[in-house]
Amino acid sequence: MTVLGYHASHEQFAPSDLLEWVKLADEQGFDHALASDHFHPWSEQQGESGFVWSWLGSALEATDLTFGTVNAPGYRYHPAIVAQGAATLREMYPERFWLAVGSGQLLNEGITGTDWPVKRERNARLEECADVMRRLWDGEEVTHHGRVDVEQATLYSRPETPPPLIGAALSEETAAWLADWADGMITIATPDHEDDAARVEAFRERAPDKPIYLKAQHSYADDYDASLEGAREQWGTNCIPGPVTQELRTPEQYDELGAQITAEEVEENVRVSADLDDHVAWLESDVDLDVDRVFVHNVNTNQAAFVETFGEDVLPSFQ
Repeated sequence: MTVLGYHASHEQFAPSDLLEWVKLADEQGFDHALASDHFHPWSEQQGESGFVWSWLGSALEATDLTFGTVNAPGYRYHPAIVAQGAATLREMYPERFWLAVGSGQLLNEGITGTDWPVKRERNARLEECADVMRRLWDGEEVTHHGRVDVEQATLYSRPETPPPLIGAALSEETAAWLADWADGMITIATPDHEDDAARVEAFRERAPDKPIYLKAQHSYADDYDASLEGAREQWGTNCIPGPVTQELRTPEQYDELGAQITAEEVEENVRVSADLDDHVAWLESDVDLDVDRVFVHNVNTNQAAFVETFGEDVLPSFQ
């Protein structure tokens, strides 16, 4: 199986379109897919917010791909409900669904009116939710009172093996912390690998045998200008530096800051090129980090051409 996967961005595209593109990815030779779980998009320019848990059932039925999604339990989702949803998908499609968990962003979790805690508290809640979900997958009757409350919950429909619980990390500190309790790590790949290599090393030091996944932002189009413009329009708000993005509540707030992002800042975060050799070289450098899978996210709107071209001309280099 190839180490490359396709990223299905629910913030950018309608669920019906994404379903067609994962079917195309399957036909073109991709083996894996990652789907985002958002209530709001990162920008008004993106403008979508499909409910990934409805979509995943259709996607798993329509393809032979494995699927994962990154979820923030403990806020808009109760961990018992996340555990139930993940268990159902894994039972219906054995070994093909995995779950990643992170501490979340206010952009999505704030819709319930929650007081948004500091990162340290969000991490503690995340680990508590992970423990609740694992106990439910093990068949326990769970009663728990802490940062989240669970009262006499038993999960009756369970898969033969529980979903791998992969932790999401954007810092070295989080990567090292996840190594102690998560089943693996997912993180973001950058063009120069400086920060993501450090996260991979921090995780590997403490968990040498656990899998590591990368999500890599690429922008591929017919020419360089189209690649850069597409990345700037669709993904400029994701190039805002620093932890401020954890505290913004609405797409409009992201757009206000994203308007100040330069082309150079986009290229520091997104692999912009119309040359397939550049994209192959970037992905080879990802694999050289000793990671298990790389999920390629073409951040511009050129999805069908991207899947077809990468399937024909890039995937063979990684099989």
